[in-house]
Amino acid sequence: MKFSMGLPTHHVDEVDEWCSAAAIAEMSASAEAAGADAVFVTDHPAPDTTFMRKGGHHALDPFVTLTVAATATTTLRLHTNLVIMAYRNPFITAKALATLDVVSNGRTIIGTGAGYLNAEFAAVGADFDKRNAVTDESILVIKALWSGEPVTMEGLHFSAVETVSLPLPVQQPHPPIWIGGNSDRAIRRTVELADGWNPMPSPARASKLLRTPPIESIEDLERRIGDLRAASEKAGRNDVPEVIFTPIGVDMFRGELPSAQAFVDDMGALAAIGVSTVTVNLPGATRAEWIDNMAWLGAEVIAKVS
Repeated sequence: MKFSMGLPTHHVDEVDEWCSAAAIAEMSASAEAAGADAVFVTDHPAPDTTFMRKGGHHALDPFVTLTVAATATTTLRLHTNLVIMAYRNPFITAKALATLDVVSNGRTIIGTGAGYLNAEFAAVGADFDKRNAVTDESILVIKALWSGEPVTMEGLHFSAVETVSLPLPVQQPHPPIWIGGNSDRAIRRTVELADGWNPMPSPARASKLLRTPPIESIEDLERRIGDLRAASEKAGRNDVPEVIFTPIGVDMFRGELPSAQAFVDDMGALAAIGVSTVTVNLPGATRAEWIDNMAWLGAEVIAKVS
């Protein structure tokens, strides 16, 4: 089992403690030392107050934050979780992702999704109703750019004629692409365009806000992985996309961790149904406590299940 660790840079009210370059570097280095495969950050450039009141969070820019993480590490992978394609022109996104892959010597993981916050789409000038079509189109454009050939394409919100973009990412033909979301559309997007599927634990009560079907148990997840495998077979894929998941009950907002044995048991159960990477948000009231929790996770869990 591989581990992608959430950098707790949502604490924007305590910049020196959590969001400075020194803080990001120290936490990233501690994740690498503990045996984590990657660190991740989310993508919320313009959240609204309703989202924040309902438990939402701020986020640093993912590309800048992960570049800082890259400078403090040598093997740690850099995971956008999830960058929303519709928030940016795809040529801008391609440049940012390729740059991250170049400066990190090939350590980028592209986690992406369609998004779900109508108000945030409006704030950045993106069309919420076209988000799925724009997401698919953006992935196709980015892949085409990274072939190294000129791209001519009339898109939903752009017009490209003989467009080229260098440098290419170090990872060829492209860094791993993981699709976030629990829906049938997310599964189809994964099968058609990506390397991995990243469903998320989601209670039924949050389905309307998150605009995604619930996954409330490992049994729910196992059924959806079955759907992924069936869709892959139907599409004629020779492989089944990697599955990435967040362990249910490990939450940075809870302020507590399960026992080491419970964590190890959960990892075994997830591996048994086909999960190969977990995304984890560790709690921690201070950066020092978060780093201590990271060291604990490395010694008591990662070392036993990797």
